[in-house]
Amino acid sequence: MDRPDPAPDQARDRGRGARALVAHESMFGNTRLVADAVAHGLERAGVSTDVVDVAEAGAVGPTVPDYDVLVVGAPTHAFSPSRASSRAQAIEQGAPLDHEERGMREWLAEVPEPPPGAHHAATFDTRVTTVRHLPGSAAVKAARILRRHHYLVEDAPRSFYVEDLQGPLVAGEVDRAEEWGAELGAAQVARGRSPRA
Repeated sequence: MDRPDPAPDQARDRGRGARALVAHESMFGNTRLVADAVAHGLERAGVSTDVVDVAEAGAVGPTVPDYDVLVVGAPTHAFSPSRASSRAQAIEQGAPLDHEERGMREWLAEVPEPPPGAHHAATFDTRVTTVRHLPGSAAVKAARILRRHHYLVEDAPRSFYVEDLQGPLVAGEVDRAEEWGAELGAAQVARGRSPRA
């Protein structure tokens, strides 16, 4: 399907504020708490924000390029985003049954490339604090995937820490996530919307 002529499209873009999507995978609820905090920070900065759980996001993928900012977050399993096998292990330890089939890795594989123009993205993960100095993370891998999809990932991937596999988050991490979201939102508001071809 052909895109509308540039002029009407750009006029429509100028008529609304920036929009962000925060997509997350959360096995025990910790990554969801971080995602909600990031979204709150984005909203504080004036960016209209939606939050979605990728385990329930079957129809969201095709609409992702409609957002100006995409933020994705997932728990780090074995130094990368989860796989079906690691999610099965998490379920054995008490995670919800409906999270086994679909995680961030699968969701990102379905995210379409954005149309021409500036589409920004940022990534975060949650990790057990005892492995904070080990290499590899879900956020770093997600950033690489998004760059392959032609998103602009300018902010360094962020990690937020949990005390143990099931949590809770380390004290202060929710506040830190909200401040990061506010920084992302302020950056988007400052650069404004880039005209799309």
